[in-house]
Amino acid sequence: MAQVVVGRYAAQTDEPLVVFLIGMRINRLRAPRKWAPTFMAMVRMLRRLVAQPEKGFVHAHTILYWRGIGLVQYWRSFDDLGRFARSPSEPRLAAWRRFNRVVGYKDGSVGFWHESYLIDPRRCEAVYGNMPVFGLAKATDHVPAIGRRETARARLGGSEPAVPSSESDHH
Repeated sequence: MAQVVVGRYAAQTDEPLVVFLIGMRINRLRAPRKWAPTFMAMVRMLRRLVAQPEKGFVHAHTILYWRGIGLVQYWRSFDDLGRFARSPSEPRLAAWRRFNRVVGYKDGSVGFWHESYLIDPRRCEAVYGNMPVFGLAKATDHVPAIGRRETARARLGGSEPAVPSSESDHH
């Protein structure tokens, strides 16, 4: 289990990156021969990416939800993500072809989704309190949320006074 880092921390990066959300939804629980291969393909892709960070993959974490699983992935660039997705030597292309052949858009037994966000480091902010190093902070730098990182507005380049989080902060 990841160690909790007590205190307030922020994610810090000077480089743009991509946050890529991808997942699947099991629409027919009694059709595991349709959805199990989709799930296993996600596992294979993630293993490959973790083993080969030079491809531009930075970090990921898993999200479980009713009837589905998702991954939050962090990439150096959209070009890196695209190269991985289109490369015949990577597991993603074969998995996509299999999905289209076996499930496609007529069957409906398993759904998929993805979202891509191109992140400008000047236009994003994140804060973590009493958390293991997580999310964007694990993909970039995990730094104390003090000074220009103390408030959301300040992390985005603005200025505002910090609102004390407890009575002891007034003294």
